[in-house]
Amino acid sequence: MPYRGSYLWQLRQAVGHELVLMPGAMIALQRDDQRILLTKRTDDGSWCLPAGAAEPGGSFARTAIDELAEETGIKVVEADLVPFGCLSEAEAHTIHYPNGDITHCFALLFLATTWQGDASPNEEEATDAKFVDPAAPPEPLHAPTGHALELLRSYLDSDAFQLR
Repeated sequence: MPYRGSYLWQLRQAVGHELVLMPGAMIALQRDDQRILLTKRTDDGSWCLPAGAAEPGGSFARTAIDELAEETGIKVVEADLVPFGCLSEAEAHTIHYPNGDITHCFALLFLATTWQGDASPNEEEATDAKFVDPAAPPEPLHAPTGHALELLRSYLDSDAFQLR
């Protein structure tokens, strides 16, 4: 869902720029050559994993699926999502947006290696999309995505769910 009209947008109408705690999800699509899909954000021009905030009645998996489809046009089914980590530390996951909003994000991270479609950014949230080497992502990199890529590397090395 686009930001305008979303649950978070409605909440912002009441609380302004004050800190909001927000659950959400991020998804890493990984090709056979290990490259990961990143999108270029329209708000600050940084590169990130497809991600977003949960909507009322949703779930972490539904959030990941919906955000991926919105931002890139790519479809993935819940059965193909592998949870690999969680972002939650306030020091690392409190985001100060260009408009003054402050959000402490709690995100469940998913890996998917099977999907349908090709990346076609929606231009409202993403202006570009490309598969990159996760060890050498493009700059500027959105900080939560940097943390998520670190957790993905640790997960792939250990096969253990990662927390941060």
